[in-house]
Amino acid sequence: MPLFKTIQISPNTTVYVWKITESIDVLRDVHLSKNSLNRVNLMKSESHQKGFLSIRHLLQHINLNDDDLFYNEFGKPLLKNHQHISITHSYDFSAIVVSDEIVGIDIEKNREKIKIIKHRFTDLEQNDLSDEKYIKQLTFIWGGKEAMFKIHPCGGMSFKNDLILKKISTLNAKGYINTPELKQNCDIYFYQIENYSLAIATINNELS
Repeated sequence: MPLFKTIQISPNTTVYVWKITESIDVLRDVHLSKNSLNRVNLMKSESHQKGFLSIRHLLQHINLNDDDLFYNEFGKPLLKNHQHISITHSYDFSAIVVSDEIVGIDIEKNREKIKIIKHRFTDLEQNDLSDEKYIKQLTFIWGGKEAMFKIHPCGGMSFKNDLILKKISTLNAKGYINTPELKQNCDIYFYQIENYSLAIATINNELS
């Protein structure tokens, strides 16, 4: 389908969400650089292919194309027009955020599996939360930390200790990146899209 949702985080920061309902053949009808064509042809998973291709359709929607996108040595996507971009996809959805400031984005399907790996990124206990609410809360926390990581991707980072979330609600949170290379406050925004949790991280340069 065409663009599923647009979210205006701020005047200079916009999220574009695509719901992936097309066949792989339909999604392939988009401009790809030679390198991207090689990448997508080497992907064994059709789900990954669809995610990759739908991102190129989102670029096309905002009057960009695959030639406008490149990656640095850490795999962070960049735009030739000097705007900032972050990319994510998971099963039925893909999304990008484009901004004049450094940003990160992550979308995750709400799944029971998150409870098995939660020790890697949080100490949050279920307490009196229902299973559904607990899974959503854990997925928001994971997504918020993934979005912060995309602001500052580097090796050896601990999601549990170096990416900190505070004042967590169902709508937003305060984040802090605490690595030797970067000490940075972030604002985190949460959105529920069907059975998926979307998180966006933006830089907050206000003094705390």
